[in-house]
Amino acid sequence: MIRLIGLLVLLMSAPLMAADGKGLHDSACLQCHSSLTGGKPNTMYTRGDHKVKTLVKLQKRVKGCAVAADVSWTEQQREMVVQYLAKTFYHF
Repeated sequence: MIRLIGLLVLLMSAPLMAADGKGLHDSACLQCHSSLTGGKPNTMYTRGDHKVKTLVKLQKRVKGCAVAADVSWTEQQREMVVQYLAKTFYHF
């Protein structure tokens, strides 16, 4: 029963996590991505040859980018960014 309640809370909080993840992403990632893509940062996620094909790879990529950008996100904040990207761009 406790597991079921925990699962329900997690499912209900997913949209909130994605919304918070967008703010974290936009403040920490857009400038770098924009410089790499000629001012079109979201093409990092929508291009046909992107390398991120699974949730695990996305989690690793976000963690690596956070280190490269010298962002001190908590594990929960990183997961918020992952959820935002998964929901908005990757759909897995």
